[in-house]
Amino acid sequence: MSDPAHRRGAGGERLFGLTTAGAAWLVLLLLLGTAASMAWGGRQAFSTFGFGFLTSREWNPVEGHFGALVPIYGTLVTSAIALMIAVPVSVGIALFLTEIAPRWARGPIGIAIELLAAIPSIIYGMWGLFVFAPWLGAHVQPWLIEHLGNTPILGPLFEGAPIGIGMLTAGIVLGIMIIPFVAAVARDVFAAVPPSLREAAVALGSTRWEILSRVTLPYTRSAIVGAVFLGLGRALGETMAVTFVLGNAHDLSVSLLMPSNSIAATIANEFTEADTDLYRSSLIALAFLLFVVTFIVLSLAKLLLSRMDRSLGRTH
Repeated sequence: MSDPAHRRGAGGERLFGLTTAGAAWLVLLLLLGTAASMAWGGRQAFSTFGFGFLTSREWNPVEGHFGALVPIYGTLVTSAIALMIAVPVSVGIALFLTEIAPRWARGPIGIAIELLAAIPSIIYGMWGLFVFAPWLGAHVQPWLIEHLGNTPILGPLFEGAPIGIGMLTAGIVLGIMIIPFVAAVARDVFAAVPPSLREAAVALGSTRWEILSRVTLPYTRSAIVGAVFLGLGRALGETMAVTFVLGNAHDLSVSLLMPSNSIAATIANEFTEADTDLYRSSLIALAFLLFVVTFIVLSLAKLLLSRMDRSLGRTH
């Protein structure tokens, strides 16, 4: 006969397994339910405009013509600008805190970085609108227009008037917002590098730069890619900060200095004003597209991480 204590332990283990499995399946069901509800809510827009909903730049509530191209374009461009700013800065901060900074400075700087993540997005938006955008329009954008506006390749990106708000401003504000998230993950990853690897590199006569570039970064590159895509997901869905500084104009322009719109900002600005079923359906369809874009980005990140892990496995 089996021990009663053993039976109780086995029963508790089964209960724990069922509980954790139920929680995992609940998340999946919630995800599918959210996607299905948004797709159902946007069915009128998809059936009315078809594939043209994705390719049309027109957004005219008066005439009932809606297209998602401008919000999608604005979302992708501002998120790309944010990544180009946030990734090198975040990795540099993480490397400094784990490898270079003296021990007495790591704590205060790390806390300051984490406090940036606690600031509400509306505060970033107000700062961007009332402080950063006027400064950018008065000192930076005129220089960009004068020196880069007439160049053959970069010229179209910096054409227009220095009005302060626009895709460049929104991208910079987004970059500042996601720096704490990427930096925090990167710092923890760098701190988890086995000391034996660093000691072996030092024993071979490696400099600090060689340790960082040939030991720390290669060992943690898959986790860093995950942190980057985490920041990208944060940037894609940001609403209030982007609403303040993007300009909220349904105009498709190559210039980064011109106002544009994003999916989240469009929904936040216009949902209370949607007075027709088609108008509301179009906004819900935008939400579904944002869900799809985010899902595709995270899926690509997972695929990239899997390939990197397999490559490391073959290497080792």
